[in-house]
Amino acid sequence: MEHLQCAIGSRISVLYRCGQIFLGRELRSYSLGSGQYPFLLALYKNDGISQEELSDYLKIDKATTAKAIKKLADEGFVTRRTDNRDKRAYKLCLTDKALLLKPAMHAVASSWEQLLYTGLTAQERVQAEQLLGKMSGNTANVLRKEEIVCE
Repeated sequence: MEHLQCAIGSRISVLYRCGQIFLGRELRSYSLGSGQYPFLLALYKNDGISQEELSDYLKIDKATTAKAIKKLADEGFVTRRTDNRDKRAYKLCLTDKALLLKPAMHAVASSWEQLLYTGLTAQERVQAEQLLGKMSGNTANVLRKEEIVCE
């Protein structure tokens, strides 16, 4: 059983590293890195949320979120506006530059997903999604009990 656990962890690690390389190559021409990509995708779904809400949504620590948002702001993809209800908080708003890239960013996600699903039947795709969902839920539940944020 120990060998299986190592194999699963190793395969997940390989998928993550390959995904980062794939994203880096695809995003380079847009002045984006793989580290900013999940934040940009999340903001496409939640434009105007606070940095803290974004961290919670992505399950990424606040320091990493702040660094990614700074890079996105420096490149002109995001503006930070003071929250009228909480002057200590910032609302993150996508710029026109970011909104123009939305179709391209979704195309990158679709390309990666198609690559992952190459050679899988429709049933295998569903099964893969279900199993990964269960694994994610298992780890999130344990870490939530320990009050640890997943990165």
